[in-house]
Amino acid sequence: MGSSKVKTTIRSLFASYLLAAVFLVVLAFLLYKFHLKESHVGLAVSAIYVVTCFIGGLLMGKGIRQRRFFWGFLLGALYFAVLFAASFLLGKGLPMDTGQLLRTFIMCAASGTIGGMLS
Repeated sequence: MGSSKVKTTIRSLFASYLLAAVFLVVLAFLLYKFHLKESHVGLAVSAIYVVTCFIGGLLMGKGIRQRRFFWGFLLGALYFAVLFAASFLLGKGLPMDTGQLLRTFIMCAASGTIGGMLS
């Protein structure tokens, strides 16, 4: 992997997490203001995963310009891996059940792939 591919990957991943942070702050405000139910919050967090991985996949595809679907998939998989590692290290164990873990991986990887393909 060339230096420019590594830089593009890190830049796209950073942009995805920065966007996720902004969306999570907005979600926290909405939770405070409107007293949202836990089911709504879970759905919103899943939507944030999808949107941020999609945008990250778009950035990866535009930055690398070859095999865009693969690079979008890689972005989604790395996004999930960082989320999983942080949850594992901070939570001292598996963060959720295996089914939910698999669904989250699929959401991240698929939306990254679609973003890469549409870039």
